[in-house]
Formats: sequence, structure tokens, C-alpha cells
Amino acid sequence: MQFSLRQALSTGRIDRIAMGLSGLCVAHCFATAVILGLLASAGGFFASPLFHETGLVLAILLGAVALGHGAVVHGFMMPAAIGSLGLGIMAGALTMDHGLQESAYTLLGVAILALGHDLNHRAGR
Repeated sequence: MQFSLRQALSTGRIDRIAMGLSGLCVAHCFATAVILGLLASAGGFFASPLFHETGLVLAILLGAVALGHGAVVHGFMMPAAIGSLGLGIMAGALTMDHGLQESAYTLLGVAILALGHDLNHRAGR
């Protein structure tokens, strides 16, 4: 099947394609404005110290339960020790001003905590 511009013009296919592209453009512009508006509103919530403190409390609780249970079940303390180091770094990051340094320490702590959980999981196999 070959595309013919003359046939597309005469059947109105070009107009339907153009209207479809216009509709996609409107949807894109509308969705972009709505998404950016929502992100701007949510940005204040996610940057709030309360959000970070709540997240750390949950991480400590889950870490204590999972890593502590693992140490009791398989008898290895290393995963709990590594996970605790990660939690400590995350807690220390809360004392810093928001910025690149705080983000770097938080990410480092999260990575070390994840390593502790991974080691805990592997030891339990």
C-alpha cells in the first residue's frame, strides 16, 4: 500500500492526522501544566523535615525488626551492624541543612542500609 499525498488530501486523511496531532499537542500541554503544578505543590511536602524524619523513623523500625530478626535466626551480626551503620549515616544527614551534602549522606546511608538488608537476606537462605 503506497501513500499518496493527493489521495490523502482528497479523502481528508491529512486533516484527520493533523487534528489528531493537534489533539496530542493539547493533551501534552495540558498534562505538562497539570503535572508541573502537582510537582510544585508536592515539592513542599517532600522537602519538609517532617517527611524526612518520618521516613527515618520507619527505616529504623523496619531495620531493627528485619535485621534483628535475621541476627536471631541465622546468628550473623554483620548484616545488622552494616545496616545500623547505614541508619546512623541517614540520621546524621538529618542534622545537615538541605542541599547536596545532605542528599549525598542520605543516599550513602540508604545504600549501606540496603547492603545490610541484602546480606541479611542472603544469610537467611
